[in-house]
Amino acid sequence: MNIPNWITFSRLLGIPIILYTLKTPTNHNLWICLVIFLIASATDFLDGYLARKLNQITDLGKFLDPLVDKLLVIAPLLALIELGKVPAWGVFLILGRELTIAGWRINQTKISGANIWGKLKTVSQIIAIALLISPLPTIWATPIIIIFWISVALTIISGITYLLPHEEVGTIKA
Repeated sequence: MNIPNWITFSRLLGIPIILYTLKTPTNHNLWICLVIFLIASATDFLDGYLARKLNQITDLGKFLDPLVDKLLVIAPLLALIELGKVPAWGVFLILGRELTIAGWRINQTKISGANIWGKLKTVSQIIAIALLISPLPTIWATPIIIIFWISVALTIISGITYLLPHEEVGTIKA
């Protein structure tokens, strides 16, 4: 395993902390959760950058990176359902897309990197989850849930783009 793959793997270490702090959502715990989530999310950009910069793009990295991304997104979303912050059916749509694309990728002979829609999906999910975790005043509730639904829409759109026949042009290797 190279450095970018180790960085990808390190994101998994934040998930238990995120789940633990969301179990008791005090303002203090929510701020801790937010910082851990944002640090873990930032490593997603770091590992991709280093893989390209160091010319260390591997099939393992192309497989591991989206898998860890899925776990980093699904774990807090499930906890946020329990806290009543997001509707279960919205998270189900995200989970359904993620499982569908993971299954689709397994059957591919060549592992491709994420396309622009996949990148937009990931960024929108990170923003939505960060806002949902943040201990913001209730006046932010409506804009935050709108951002969540935008991320759900981008998640579905990105899933459709993977399943449609396409050429390799426009894919970004991560």
